[in-house]
Amino acid sequence: MGRPAIETARPQQDDDDPTVASVGEFAVIGRAVEGRRQPPTTLLGPGDDAAVVRTPDGRAAVSADMLVEHRHFRLDWSTPEQVGRKAVAQNGADIAAMGGRPSAFLVSLGCPADTPLAVAAGISDGLGSAAEALGAGVVGGDLVQADQIVVSVTVLGDLEGRDPVLRSGAREGDVVAVAGAIGRSAAGLALLLADVGSSAPGAAELIDAHRVPSPPYEQGVAAAIAGASAMTDVSDGLVADLGHIAAASGVRIRIERSRIEPAPALLEAARDLDRDPWEWILAGGEDHALAATFPPGTDVPDGWSVIGEVVSGTAGGGGSVLVDGRPWAASGGWQSFDAG
Repeated sequence: MGRPAIETARPQQDDDDPTVASVGEFAVIGRAVEGRRQPPTTLLGPGDDAAVVRTPDGRAAVSADMLVEHRHFRLDWSTPEQVGRKAVAQNGADIAAMGGRPSAFLVSLGCPADTPLAVAAGISDGLGSAAEALGAGVVGGDLVQADQIVVSVTVLGDLEGRDPVLRSGAREGDVVAVAGAIGRSAAGLALLLADVGSSAPGAAELIDAHRVPSPPYEQGVAAAIAGASAMTDVSDGLVADLGHIAAASGVRIRIERSRIEPAPALLEAARDLDRDPWEWILAGGEDHALAATFPPGTDVPDGWSVIGEVVSGTAGGGGSVLVDGRPWAASGGWQSFDAG
């Protein structure tokens, strides 16, 4: 299920409200870093040409992602602070999926000159507070003029001496498990597109899940310590992301819907919108839950739910992930350049 690129009007602002252009680049940057806490791994934070961060075990897990206005967020749906928090979540989840902990974020913001200062400040506040909640810090970045708001984030993570958990380690006989909610963000997006207010029963939690995902960060570490053989975050959809594990490992994965318990609010939204809830659960992205495989006999950590197993066979095509014994016939998940 792709995200429609919808042009929308931003919330109105007063003519005398300060903008990014009127206060200047350095004032905006100064506002973004003022009073921010840094973790012990930050040896030198913002203010010089580069930051200096400690990598305790000599390695750093690194990932990058972007949020583009009208494509990944709308300011008539989300506050700037929520956009910043979402940017941290989608990047931090990548580190959790490797079995690590986020330690430092580099953030670059592109925006039009007439962007209200309150918008840029709100995004910065969301980024900073979300990073600090993880025990990490925003250690640097950039600010440039662009045609629309773009938030580009690079995250560094600490593996704490453990080997990274890759997508390529799944083996026949492993169990497949998930941690965190799946399908809620897609349901929230569907409610927003249908213009269903958050006051509707059960709608608020789904809409909030779309605006700001809640990755189960600690479960990534727990899975790595327990011996997970492969892991990924569910950013593009459960079937699609399990398909990445299957392809990288050269196996097939079989999951059973009877082992997945849909959230009551999700089922209620599906009834209200006359939608199949399994399209959201199996193909909806942006929950940033975690999916992993564990060798037979492993004590799967608390917080993880077993939903299937790894079976023999060559991964590839529509049969790399089986749902109730069959290839999933509906959408497999989000793709950035999906023509739909």
